[in-house]
Amino acid sequence: INDLISTKSVRAPRDVRKRWLRVVVLGSCTALAACLFWGSLGGDDGITEVLAHRSEILPGRFIEVPCSEDYDSHRRFEGCSPRKCGRGISDAVITRDEARRIRSIAEKGLSLGGSDGGASILDLHSGALSVGKHFVNLYRYFGDKIQTIFSEEDFQLYRDVRQKVQLAIAQAFGISASSLHLTKPTFFSRINSTEARTAHDEYWHAHVDKVTYGSFDYTSLLYLSDYLDDFGGGRFVFMEEGANKTVEPRAGRVSFFTSGSENLHRVEKVHWGTRYAITIAFSCNPDHGISDPTLT
Repeated sequence: INDLISTKSVRAPRDVRKRWLRVVVLGSCTALAACLFWGSLGGDDGITEVLAHRSEILPGRFIEVPCSEDYDSHRRFEGCSPRKCGRGISDAVITRDEARRIRSIAEKGLSLGGSDGGASILDLHSGALSVGKHFVNLYRYFGDKIQTIFSEEDFQLYRDVRQKVQLAIAQAFGISASSLHLTKPTFFSRINSTEARTAHDEYWHAHVDKVTYGSFDYTSLLYLSDYLDDFGGGRFVFMEEGANKTVEPRAGRVSFFTSGSENLHRVEKVHWGTRYAITIAFSCNPDHGISDPTLT
């Protein structure tokens, strides 16, 4: 009996230890799974809702939100200035082939320069191009060489894409497309995971377009690369108390929204790969309008 008791007393702690080990391992796995699950929902922003997944092909999705008072401090243009505010996403405005072709314009232009940090800009209207820690005027700096970099077909495609985006915005907000005026800055962006070198590289801060650029009434983004295929991170985030909303980029996807603080937003940091997009903005004020870029 004493031998049996002795054997049981040795075995019992071992059994207890095994049970506790199983509990600890199971608990750890459960916790890790929960972290991965919530991480997949929230990324680095605690995001709880995805407005557009990369795998979706959206003919159109529109979410109306109450307008802010930002527009009241600017001259209003009836039939254009936002009375109906919101955000829309569509994969039916620009084809993936058009996105591939217009991305090649960005790649050709940015091959002439590029920021030392993670965010590079190419503005075909003003000629602004990131080079190192500064900007140069593409047209003055490279002169006639520009004719060997770009083609007239490139600029025609750019104009066609701009017009399609303009029509989509007008239809979504119930306004006349002719009342919208392309405004500056309108530009290509190339973002990678390189550490920021200047304030221009810090693209991830939350901001309001109407505050940052007074001329903006309607903002759009055309994505030219695919989230999780071409880059990680870099999702577009509408900042809202308690439940941020995000758009996962997909080549050819157009995201557009009214430019006031009803659409406070930011871009997540890009963790790997390269994210291409083009920002195209419109104003209701004809005095803030700019012309389409031309090669000659």
